[in-house]
Amino acid sequence: MPDDSTGAIAITVLPRLREIDAAEWDACACPETAGGAAGRPVDPFTTHRFLSALEQSGSVGAGSGWQPQHLIARAGGETIAVMPLYAKGHSQGEYIFDHNFAHAWQRAGGRYYPKLQGAVPFTPATGRRLLARPGWEAAGRAALLQGMVQIAADNRLSSAHVTFCTEDEAEFGADIGLMHRITQQYHWQSRGYRDFAEFLADLSSRKRKTIRKERERARAFGGTIRALTGEEIEPRHWDAFWTFYQDTGARKWGTPYLTRAFFDHVQQSMRDDTLLILAERDGRPVAGALNFIGRDTLYGRYWGCVEDHPCLHFELCYYQAIDWALAHGLTRVEAGAQGEHKLARGYLPRPVHSLHWFSDAGFRDAVARYLDAERRAVDDEIEVLTAYGPFRRCDVEEPE
Repeated sequence: MPDDSTGAIAITVLPRLREIDAAEWDACACPETAGGAAGRPVDPFTTHRFLSALEQSGSVGAGSGWQPQHLIARAGGETIAVMPLYAKGHSQGEYIFDHNFAHAWQRAGGRYYPKLQGAVPFTPATGRRLLARPGWEAAGRAALLQGMVQIAADNRLSSAHVTFCTEDEAEFGADIGLMHRITQQYHWQSRGYRDFAEFLADLSSRKRKTIRKERERARAFGGTIRALTGEEIEPRHWDAFWTFYQDTGARKWGTPYLTRAFFDHVQQSMRDDTLLILAERDGRPVAGALNFIGRDTLYGRYWGCVEDHPCLHFELCYYQAIDWALAHGLTRVEAGAQGEHKLARGYLPRPVHSLHWFSDAGFRDAVARYLDAERRAVDDEIEVLTAYGPFRRCDVEEPE
């Protein structure tokens, strides 16, 4: 039977994911697929194969500012919980940003970095971060959070953070003394639609017309659009997408986070978890969007192009994602961080959760006051933005 306390649980730190067997990690990370259970994991991002692709490709590790320090909780020699954890030398690639905390800490004469970050690098997608085997949820979560804080305190680190965790995890962490932060993102949610036409029918007449026009403009780029997954994805497609990714990464972040080798690892171990949507002209890819496939959710991650065509970004990243999700029985699309332009395209604001701990008591008090004010502002913003969404206000069909 599961232990109901953390007293008999030992915490160890792994500097490399390859030091734990994939099945042992995934029994905690995606127990819904353990023992040959059918179907996909809820999301692929905390699986051994995804995190290993980041490490083996050199996207995280030495020189990246993301040094793996994964936590393993064991009881009676059995692994009962795990957590992807990193020592961070900066605040890049996180998407729930703490730059203001870092600046305040450093202005006060402190050293903010390194810090600990419980996260999936470069991945602003909500999912479980405190990964416990079934039956060990409470004890496993408590052990992981207490272990993370103890490691930060013992090493005199400024802080420890868990980002893009579930609401349930955030509430659990708050109950044991961590600070709960709420920000927001734009997600698309099916309301039982059978296809894109039914989704459009749920919108106001003006928004419906706008989306139809955008799709027409995008499809006039002079080529074809293909949705590829599994064996349909070939190395040449990754070559093209790497070019797209480099261009977008250079413009947004200065230096792309992922290495070229990461996409080779995805091809080898995760091609069934990926959806690559490509726009091709004369047989040559000119734009593309990379998505990862979860059990109920399609996760849009990267976009890029070598030719600029009107509305093609909207088509590949948002409308094609909705099309594919509906055709394959998925009910949600998460299209990444930021972007109020998503609102008009049916992606509504949703709360996003994180947990934070700071070593200095006075700083904790100041941050707690800030987070309380921020939470109220985010709640108000979500309410206002949702009211401005594209959906019809009543059950009466508007004229075209």
